[in-house]
Amino acid sequence: MKKELREYILALADKKLRNRDRRMNDYRPISVETDVSKNAEGSALLRIGDTQVIAGVKMSVGTPYPDTPNSGNLVCNVELSAISDVKFEPGPPTEDAIELSRVVDRGIRESGAIDIDKLCIIPGEKVWNVFVDVYILNNDGNLIDACGLAAISALKNAKMPKLDAKNQVVLGEWSNGKIPFIKVPIPTTFVKIDDTLLIDPDSDEEQISDARLTITCSEGEINAMQKGGKGGFNVKEIEQCVEESFKIRDKISEIIKNLK
Repeated sequence: MKKELREYILALADKKLRNRDRRMNDYRPISVETDVSKNAEGSALLRIGDTQVIAGVKMSVGTPYPDTPNSGNLVCNVELSAISDVKFEPGPPTEDAIELSRVVDRGIRESGAIDIDKLCIIPGEKVWNVFVDVYILNNDGNLIDACGLAAISALKNAKMPKLDAKNQVVLGEWSNGKIPFIKVPIPTTFVKIDDTLLIDPDSDEEQISDARLTITCSEGEINAMQKGGKGGFNVKEIEQCVEESFKIRDKISEIIKNLK
């Protein structure tokens, strides 16, 4: 089955076409809906084609890490729910889930997207813990981009909880503040099939790909890169992916920036 699928996708590529009526550099339609959870500080339902993920943000007051006494804490987690794909099974996180969580976390953290110093409440004593949980609702490929964009959208949407006089969270109440954003990092994923590079791979393209490359960039800079698969990319191919990722970043970042 994979052999026939590979031959079909490569035959389309020879005609500068792709699976499901896409051109070579087409990114599938993206939509974002925020405030989808009344119990989260921030939430977003994001769709890339038929891939759907939901992200939620919860915040609590905690102690800072010893090496960053004046900075808040950020933790990202991705759940590969069994309802989203027959390949995913209930139970402890798999290697794929752990990699996905780390790539999403690294893209946000290494970009300096959030001013974590402004999440400090009392230096050396109390800071905000920011937890971002992402759940896959339907997997039709490119979960890295979908989860990264959902996480950023939920953070952009999040309200700051209200604190009382003792710096304890007042449940169900929010202040007028928002999470302090500095940049909007956008992940862009490519796969390589033989010598063909495809952006935003769907599930068919992913399963017959030789290698995968995700580039997370904010305005004017590359923040993180993650390579997957047994195959490799040469320098020219990486340069091509970098150039295309900045083009996509400019388009998608406008969607995120306009979220409330």
